[in-house]
Amino acid sequence: MGIPAWVWFTVAAVAGVAGFALLATDRAQRTARNRERRRWAALRGWQFEETDHVLPTRWEAGAIAYYGTGLARDVVAGSTFTADGRRGVYVLDHETGGKVNSVLVGVRCRRALPVVIELWLSTVPFQREKMPDLLGPVGSRYAFVTDVPAARKLITPDLIDAAEEIGGDVTVVWFEGDWVLAAAAPNSSPARIERLLRDLGELADVVDPFDAEAEPEVAVDVDVDVEPDNEPGGEIYRPSFGRKQS
Repeated sequence: MGIPAWVWFTVAAVAGVAGFALLATDRAQRTARNRERRRWAALRGWQFEETDHVLPTRWEAGAIAYYGTGLARDVVAGSTFTADGRRGVYVLDHETGGKVNSVLVGVRCRRALPVVIELWLSTVPFQREKMPDLLGPVGSRYAFVTDVPAARKLITPDLIDAAEEIGGDVTVVWFEGDWVLAAAAPNSSPARIERLLRDLGELADVVDPFDAEAEPEVAVDVDVDVEPDNEPGGEIYRPSFGRKQS
């Protein structure tokens, strides 16, 4: 005896309602994250952009290589103080295949490093088709690098100590060009992002210390508008969105 048509209709209707509910929930969460990120950027006096297709193409290693280029959502651009001075920063939701896989946080150095270094948690299945060379354990993470001798010079005890402060919710920390980046868990709160920015700032200071005899400045190669920050005497780093930097 076959199943009555009304049963199939009911099953299809229930599935449709469930799918709509999931879509509505995801949209509501997306809207809430957008508002939270926007408010956080406004409090810091930083720049906010809902979507940027070009920004993720700036990097090729770490989470970008693992998940794919994708696109950037709820992007925040600004600058923050580190022990060695002010550095440019980016915060964005990295979306691939319609799903946010991580929150990417980046702190910019004054000069490009001669090697790409990826520091992965040992619990992450980090193998991919074109993986850099395995250097070995660096604290609780494993280092994969594009140039072993150059990487050995940069991976100092200070770098290892700073990397250990990052936290287990960050799958990968990587150094690429003139950026130090990390992939945090989706839905990371502004408070968590603030702590991660401080930790990445410490890593940037380790690999890219400012010359004590030179006036510290933020290295930029885009148009910059200088406006008051919430911090006394501060200035705001405002890079243009949608423009790939060398």
